[in-house]
Amino acid sequence: MAATPERIFAVLADPARHHDTEPGDWVREPVEASPITGVGQMFAMNMHLPRAGGDYVTHNLVNVFDRDSAIGWMPGVLDDAGHHNAGGWFWRYDLAPSGNGTDVTLTYDWSATPQDFRDRIGAMPPFPEDYLAASLETLERSVVA
Repeated sequence: MAATPERIFAVLADPARHHDTEPGDWVREPVEASPITGVGQMFAMNMHLPRAGGDYVTHNLVNVFDRDSAIGWMPGVLDDAGHHNAGGWFWRYDLAPSGNGTDVTLTYDWSATPQDFRDRIGAMPPFPEDYLAASLETLERSVVA
């Protein structure tokens, strides 16, 4: 991408900008617009996916935070006691300086997603493989603009 790791990381660490990282209208606004600052932090996002029943909230537990190099989170839900129950998938972005820009690797791993959840929403992942490339293109447009 034609942007610095710092500029890209700033978007990824700001839940209010996460809609700028996906090409559709699945990711909506954060429940609370606080920046991501470290591993163990939780941030909640309003989401919309017809196959998942329409509007819902996902609670994301940050499991990777290496400023300007890597960031990742595990989406899930909170139980009645407020404990995070991961859904079995994670998002991770790795950033590496490259010439005048940055190489960005996006990992979306759903291998630990329980079969009953896969059956309920129709499959995992809930989008085609080219969605990830389109997500990176959307991210690039947002940081280069």
